[in-house]
Amino acid sequence: MKGFDNQFKNLPDYILKITYQIWENNDVESIKKYYADTPQVSLPTPTRSPGGVIYGADPVIKSTKESKKLFPDRTLLGEDVIWTGNDKEGYFSSHRILSTSTHNNDGLYGEPTGKKLYYRTIADCACMNNQVYDEWLVRDQGAIVRQIGIEPKVFANNLILQEGGPDKSSKPFDENTPVKSIYTSPILPSGNIGETYGNILTSIMNVNAEKTINDNYDRSIQQFQPGGQLHYGRDECIKFWKQLRSSFPDALFTIEHVAFIEEESQAKKAAIRWSLNGKHEGNGIFGQPSNAKIYVMGINHVEFGSMGIKNEWVLYDETMIWKQILLKTG
Repeated sequence: MKGFDNQFKNLPDYILKITYQIWENNDVESIKKYYADTPQVSLPTPTRSPGGVIYGADPVIKSTKESKKLFPDRTLLGEDVIWTGNDKEGYFSSHRILSTSTHNNDGLYGEPTGKKLYYRTIADCACMNNQVYDEWLVRDQGAIVRQIGIEPKVFANNLILQEGGPDKSSKPFDENTPVKSIYTSPILPSGNIGETYGNILTSIMNVNAEKTINDNYDRSIQQFQPGGQLHYGRDECIKFWKQLRSSFPDALFTIEHVAFIEEESQAKKAAIRWSLNGKHEGNGIFGQPSNAKIYVMGINHVEFGSMGIKNEWVLYDETMIWKQILLKTG
């Protein structure tokens, strides 16, 4: 790869190795090397998450150190890297991580419980010349707080109070959050498996979830849902997507980014970042309608088998959705 250190064989190797170096090799300061100014212009790397956006290496270093203080034994197991790109346009990776850690220290999640935690994160990164120059990060906070013994709604309310109440609390990321970035999605060939999955998701959210899932999901589908939940079979997938949609019935569903892998040596895979933008106007998994303005940042990974979608990972941050609702309702 042009401009990358020779130690990196390809983009997945780059992503996996720098993640290990930063987190498990305890080389947090190496973030300054990999999250620097962009290759084309002097612009700090934006890192978007459901909680907001930060710029440059220093805030990422601060956040990483805070996380390592909370969970010093955290391991990051790279489950997959789905990627696209080339030397001319740059590279894009979607990295799915299973983290293990122990809640042994006081901090964001309250007094230590000693509980062993398992949770996923998906990090979408735009890369060029040995640098991450744009990032989108979704962590399954719902899984973390539930394992500790706190409901996501309660955690979100506690967070608002810790930040000084609704008037002083930080606002989660939404479509109006200003972001300075040079990233543009590459033009992908039509008919790819990522486009296929994007069409499936759009049909689930906008047309007919039950028919779309029955037509496109393997009967033995495994679906890894937010909150650390694992469910099996088409009926559970239909239930999940319907409950999400019913909470935000008129919200605009948008495919934000697509990456995919189509190689003979492995299953066809796709990574899609998506958003829901609208109001909390319906009954569903987020309780009674509040009319709160909501923005959901979601990232999915999927694997196809001979009978359709075999495995699906869906990530969004429940706590930040609840925070938006509670900032409206008090």
